[in-house]
Amino acid sequence: MSKITRHESNPVLSNAVEYHGFVFLAGVTAQDLSKDVTDQTKQVLAKIDELLENHGTDKTRLLQAQVWLKDIRDRDALNAVWTQWLPEGGAPVRACVEANMADPRHLVEIMITACR
Repeated sequence: MSKITRHESNPVLSNAVEYHGFVFLAGVTAQDLSKDVTDQTKQVLAKIDELLENHGTDKTRLLQAQVWLKDIRDRDALNAVWTQWLPEGGAPVRACVEANMADPRHLVEIMITACR
């Protein structure tokens, strides 16, 4: 049986879980909540790059993305940043929905699954 490795865990969640060559990242949000959705998305994707690298993979190995937007009308702004960030031909399966955020200053949250 493959080992499940949990990283940066607390009683509620782990920030990353590794299992059988897969890396599951918890939802990533921006640090600077004074920024608009474009800049928050850039911050989130930069953090995802860092987390993937820390776990031995990168955005060329994306399998799935779940995206939550505070306002679905921001989807075009998100997609403008998202499509520039993705490697050519490397789009994962993805869901993008509007959601009430735990902190209303968060405009976007992205959760990723990748493989090594």
